[in-house]
Amino acid sequence: MTLSDHWTNIKKTLEQSQASAVHCSIATVSPDGSPHLTPVGTVFLRDDGTGYFFDHYAVTLGENIDNNPNVCVMAVNVGRLFWLKALLTGRFSQTPGVRLYGKAGAARPATEQELELIDRRVRPTYWMKGARRLWSDFSVVRDIEFHDFKPVTYPMMMDGVWPNR
Repeated sequence: MTLSDHWTNIKKTLEQSQASAVHCSIATVSPDGSPHLTPVGTVFLRDDGTGYFFDHYAVTLGENIDNNPNVCVMAVNVGRLFWLKALLTGRFSQTPGVRLYGKAGAARPATEQELELIDRRVRPTYWMKGARRLWSDFSVVRDIEFHDFKPVTYPMMMDGVWPNR
């Protein structure tokens, strides 16, 4: 099965995971070859197997991508009810997470549509001082073209959740 065969489930998993954890993680490679992991709450997936994120505060993330565009985005559903249900039933009804492998592009200005999406995501938190400090003045994004994925698995509890993978 290919990335496109599972894209609907991948998108759903990333969106639910990002909602439960308020972020997902993007792994990059530092110039010295060491891994670098950055929490990012502004990852969006499109319907065509690509995505983007707002490149706002994470300076090292951008520098690493400029040096080596290979990235891994990992999102895990950390919702308490999601895990409680799985632990009680002994089975996940859907995958608890996903890793997406791809290449990130150069920083570019965000489109109006991208700005509208981020505004919808963060607007409910604007009443909080910290949210206004963290989630305002977004203007730059980086596109990611994904080429592979691996679900986060717990084999004893996931029969049939990712068929043929």
